[in-house]
Amino acid sequence: MSKTEFKIEGEEQTVRLGTLMSDLCVPYAVKNSKSVLIFLEGDLGAGKTTFSRGFIEGCGYKDIVRSPTYTLVEPYDFDNYSIYHFDLYRLLDPEELEYMGIRDYFERTSVCLIEWPDKAHGLLPEADIRIALSYSQNSRTVVIESSVLSQDEIDRIASCFR
Repeated sequence: MSKTEFKIEGEEQTVRLGTLMSDLCVPYAVKNSKSVLIFLEGDLGAGKTTFSRGFIEGCGYKDIVRSPTYTLVEPYDFDNYSIYHFDLYRLLDPEELEYMGIRDYFERTSVCLIEWPDKAHGLLPEADIRIALSYSQNSRTVVIESSVLSQDEIDRIASCFR
């Protein structure tokens, strides 16, 4: 398991972090024809949706990136992969995920960005990547843990903010 911790400041760096992660995760998903699950953890306002916007825009999406707070999932389709942005904050019952066919999303070549994964209560597979964002004075602390990206890859991302 690869792991790194570093600090970022402001919205611009949070968007940049998302873009840098998309540069690694999308090619991995496409090359391996699999779904990459990224769990985004942190309090309200920690930057999970801003990170997701940077990730999706980093893939070349030019329209408005919408928060899936009320729809639970917002799909973004590209030529040979998809990105599914989940926000489970308002999930009332984990069974709702079964009704919407959540397992189907994980069987396609895709990247699934999942905010508030703890709300799913065991219905999600293990994360390939966990990104925890937390406040620390005037910056955010970022912890990235990955079973699919190498230590060198995540250290290179961290070095962009040091």
